[in-house]
Amino acid sequence: MTATAELVQQIRVKSPDIGLRHDIRAVRVVWQREMIRFGRDRLRIVTALIQPVLLLFVLGTGLSTITTGSVHSLNLRTFMFPGALSMAVLFTAMFSAGSIVWDREFGFLREMLVAPVGRWSIVVGKCLGGATTASLQGVIILALAGIVGVPYSLTLFLTVFGELLLLAFTLTAFGVMTAARITQFQAFMALNQMLLMPLFFLSGALFPLGNLPGWLQVLTRVDPLTYAVDPVRRAVFAHLHASPAVLAKLNPGVTWNGWRVPTAVELLIVAAMGVVMLAVAIWEFRKAD
Repeated sequence: MTATAELVQQIRVKSPDIGLRHDIRAVRVVWQREMIRFGRDRLRIVTALIQPVLLLFVLGTGLSTITTGSVHSLNLRTFMFPGALSMAVLFTAMFSAGSIVWDREFGFLREMLVAPVGRWSIVVGKCLGGATTASLQGVIILALAGIVGVPYSLTLFLTVFGELLLLAFTLTAFGVMTAARITQFQAFMALNQMLLMPLFFLSGALFPLGNLPGWLQVLTRVDPLTYAVDPVRRAVFAHLHASPAVLAKLNPGVTWNGWRVPTAVELLIVAAMGVVMLAVAIWEFRKAD
């Protein structure tokens, strides 16, 4: 072997393996990074609980003083409990998605994008990480069920946790989709405040969906978050000892021309929205520099 051939043999660079197995590993790594960041940021965990707690124990208690007798002895905090769960998931999921903008500003996102893995794996890992952390945040609020008159039940907890996990995935996918082209964190937060608050208030988290004016009925039915809040409320009310009159008044559900939409259809709508927004996010990241 000549000296040149020996030199070429010594400096030969081994190209990294590229394949589905490495893409799946990248998904796990991105998910694990989100979990580590969530576990270390205790201030974030505490601050994300402030709004749901205020909703339950301040707004719920305050409004109950003017609704006494109108809800047939059912505590208003009990009715608002599904809304508080959704709020905890909502803001945590969007904050997790917003970290993409931080990564872009500090240059870390560029390092991930040049890695020898499919960009779809980064997006999927980010969505799964955000969904997991947001669902865990919802579990903390779920632990307060007994305080607001909701009986502790393993079946209830498992059902609600699955629904919150689906909601968190869809919201994180929505956040990643919106963050794909935003370069400043302030712009991301302003955009999401403009979108999220109307979505939350129109979802039926704070009021029953029955007997609404026509224009408000239309807005609540086209709000995608409505189809995530209603299954949580159904699961909670299914474990309450309330009369049929109370259930009909406070838990009328989502109706289309008088037909009450089944829970399975609602969850399917939420899942379909999550998949569509995930696909758009992947497409956006494939175009990203």
